[in-house]
Amino acid sequence: MSAPTDDLDPQLRSSLTVLFVAIAAWGVVDLLMDANAWLSLHVFMEVSFIVLLLGSVGYLWSGWMRDRRGRRAAEAHVAVSRAERDQWKARADRLLAGLGAEIDHQFDRWELTPAEREVALLVLKGLGHKEAAEVLGRSERTVRQHAVSVYRKSGLSGRAELAAFFLEDLLLPSRSEGAA
Repeated sequence: MSAPTDDLDPQLRSSLTVLFVAIAAWGVVDLLMDANAWLSLHVFMEVSFIVLLLGSVGYLWSGWMRDRRGRRAAEAHVAVSRAERDQWKARADRLLAGLGAEIDHQFDRWELTPAEREVALLVLKGLGHKEAAEVLGRSERTVRQHAVSVYRKSGLSGRAELAAFFLEDLLLPSRSEGAA
């Protein structure tokens, strides 16, 4: 049997503790009033009941404290994970902004029109001509013509070469390269 979880609000937890301690105190008072029969079964039962109540209070509080420490540790772990995530995201955003700027510079060198740039970016993102047409609100034929113009101006043969031109070197380094 596992320790109780900390699903109880603090007021209920305190109320249960006060109730159990009050019942145990009542038992102690009753026990003191039975001073003339210390070796009776009644006294043994009252002592057992008092010990059981006080043990229950200790057990409940130890479980609540253990759960509270576990929850605090989990919250601290989540906070660390969020901080790491935010740091990674900030670095990735900076790198992606740099990549975006470099892609934009390359589009300038190829002298792409604004429409051709839009199509080229959607093709780089993996969209087909039909999907790009839907995103741009143009006909599929127009998007296809823009894509052909991008390939012609860039000297590339198609979408695979366009993607490879920008993304080929983005592969993760091998472990031996990263360690060097």
